[in-house]
Amino acid sequence: MTPKPQANTLDTIYNEDCLETMKRMPDDSIDLVITSPPYNMRTRIRNGEYTTREKSEHFSKKYDHFGDDLSIEEYENHHTEVLTELLRVSGLVFWNIQLVTGSKEAVFKIIGKFATQIRDVIVWDKGHGQPAMHEGVLNKATELIIVFEADGRKGRTFGKYEFDRGTLQDIWRFGRGGKGQNKGHGAVFPEELVAHILTNFTKENEVVYDPFMGTGTVARVCKNLNRSYIGSEISKEYCDIAEERLGQGVIL
Repeated sequence: MTPKPQANTLDTIYNEDCLETMKRMPDDSIDLVITSPPYNMRTRIRNGEYTTREKSEHFSKKYDHFGDDLSIEEYENHHTEVLTELLRVSGLVFWNIQLVTGSKEAVFKIIGKFATQIRDVIVWDKGHGQPAMHEGVLNKATELIIVFEADGRKGRTFGKYEFDRGTLQDIWRFGRGGKGQNKGHGAVFPEELVAHILTNFTKENEVVYDPFMGTGTVARVCKNLNRSYIGSEISKEYCDIAEERLGQGVIL
C-alpha cells in the first residue's frame, strides 16, 4: 500500500477523498479552485417524499462507482464542509452545479450559508436541454457556476481577475464536453469552459485545484495553458483515465 504523502506534489491527482488532500494544504496555498461536484442525481421524489434511486438503478449514469443518492441533509453537510475547506486553502472558488431534484434544496441552503463569500453567479448555457424525465419539469439547458471569494468583501468586484473592464459576460455559452473528452464519464466539463476560467482569472504558473477531478479535464487544460494543478478523485478508474489523458504524471 502506498503511504500517504506528508505534503501535496504539484501536477498530481490523488486517489482519495478531497478532504484528505486538503488536510495537507496550508492556508491560502491554492490560487484558484475549479470543480463540478456530484449533483446527487439519484435522490428522487416518490409519493411527495425524497427517496433514493429506483431499485433497477444500481448506479448513477454519471458515476459508476457510487450511488450519487445522498439525503438532502447529507449532501448539504458534505458540501458545506468541502466549501469551508476550499475557502481556507484558496481565495477564489468556481463551483459548477446543476439544480436537480437531489441537489436543489441543499444548494439553496448552501448559498445562504456562504452568502457573504459569493462574489457572483455565472450561467453556463449548454445550448440544449435533455428532455425532462417527468411531466411538468423544465428541460435543463443551463448550469450554474457559483463563484466564491474567501475575503467576504461586499459587492461584486473580484479581488483576483485578469479580464479588462466590460469584456466578460455572466452568461457563458459552451456545449457539453465534446467528442473525445468524456471517455468513461457521463458528464464532463468542456475544456473550453475551463480554459475560459483560467485565462480570465489566473496567470501562468499559478496553482489550480479540483477536489472532484473526475477524468482529468481541469488538469489537462492546466497543462496546456502552463498552470500547475492538484486534483483529488476517489475513483481509481477515473484516475487511470486522467493519467491516460494527461500522458504523464504520477497518480497516487
